[in-house]
Amino acid sequence: MHNTKLINLILYTISLYNNFKMKKTLYLVILATVFTNCSNDGFNNNNPYIPNYSFSINIDLNLPSYSALAFPSNSVFIGQAGAGVKGIILFKAGNDFNAFEAACPNQPISSCSTLSINGINAVCPCDNESYNLFTGLSTLQYPLKRYRVEVNGNILKIYN
Repeated sequence: MHNTKLINLILYTISLYNNFKMKKTLYLVILATVFTNCSNDGFNNNNPYIPNYSFSINIDLNLPSYSALAFPSNSVFIGQAGAGVKGIILFKAGNDFNAFEAACPNQPISSCSTLSINGINAVCPCDNESYNLFTGLSTLQYPLKRYRVEVNGNILKIYN
């Protein structure tokens, strides 16, 4: 009878070990699936109205034209050549910066499709649609086209 208890204990230990190995393998498979299905950084700039031009500009926050960006919830329009399609709206969201294309995302490029800034919103003059500068969202199909922003001290690199 003593041998039967020992055998049962050994079998139980082996089953726990195999169960642990199986759980460990399952966790590894799940983690691998999650990591391989993650996008690189969440940027999806597919919009049929706005071309995907490559550009890179540097902004020096020490310049007077960008002094409003020292405070959260402020924005500036950057209309220099090579900055997006119709320009860039740079918005300070807390400690981060959001950079958006200044072309209306739900309108073909035209003379009226440049967004204007109204507080924490950007407004398209073609359809009077308002876009939140914290999220880029509105009630229409396409959100604002977001650009990447890298911060290096007082220099911002904005690029697509």
